Amino acid sequence: MNEMRRKLTTIFSADVQDYTRLMGADEEGTLTMLKWSRDAMSRLIGAHGGRVINTWGDGLIAEFPSVVEAVRAAIDVQNELVGMNSGRPAEGRMLYRIGINLGDVIAEGDDIYGDGVNIAARLQASAPAGGIVISHTVYDQVRNKVAVGFDFLGPLTVKNVSEAVPSYVVRIGHDVSATPAPPARPPAAGAPEPSQSFGPRVRKIGGVFAVVAITLIAINLLSWQGVFWAVWPLLAFAFVLAMAWIRRQSRFDRRIAGLVVIGTGIVIVNLLTWHGVFWAIWPLLGLAVAVGLRWAMRR
Repeated sequence: MNEMRRKLTTIFSADVQDYTRLMGADEEGTLTMLKWSRDAMSRLIGAHGGRVINTWGDGLIAEFPSVVEAVRAAIDVQNELVGMNSGRPAEGRMLYRIGINLGDVIAEGDDIYGDGVNIAARLQASAPAGGIVISHTVYDQVRNKVAVGFDFLGPLTVKNVSEAVPSYVVRIGHDVSATPAPPARPPAAGAPEPSQSFGPRVRKIGGVFAVVAITLIAINLLSWQGVFWAVWPLLAFAFVLAMAWIRRQSRFDRRIAGLVVIGTGIVIVNLLTWHGVFWAIWPLLGLAVAVGLRWAMRR
């Protein structure tokens, strides 16, 4: 049997606002969005040193050894979900509420129990859609260490906890529920999932790249002197476009994807300047080690 023990930890509790209504309106679409958002949340939790303890329905519980990293993870989660919801009608958005508490819990195996968990769940239930609420114990640790603002929410009563818990709303610079959305339209057949979609900014960069690429190629051909020099600015623009896409996508770890793009660029440069030596193998080896370490730290 697993031995019970007490420990101090940071509890991260999240659930979906109006999940029942979303399921009633579009069961399959809601489940698809839930799976994508949960995968993104788990990835970001792991990237900040936390671990997911349990999931049920639309809820999730995680814990962090660092209070600061727990709040940073919550901010990253809400910012990431903004991109997922940006192209959806207001009534179809999947908005999470997150509560964070630092408290003493009972640990048994991989599970945790106790008032510390109950308080985190109560804070989460008090959070606005797309928002984060933290306890005063968390606030005391992060108020001068995280570049966001805090608004005092007041004392919250928690079942089976004798004293009310002072709480704070984290100001993360946007109100997802109030952001206007474009008119709803039926998805096209074979349309990409939210994690694959390009945001307006990336599409704009792509359009600029196409115009610049055509212009450079035309100038190069019209002033041809035996050298296709346009390949170098085109390569630079392609790198910018790839990095912009990485910042918008959520399917892959951004740092790993960035290293892969850099590695690909190094190989292309080696091939374009080929003199019989594949020198790119050495920086590629270094990047491979960095990718391996990044992947191992996420496990």
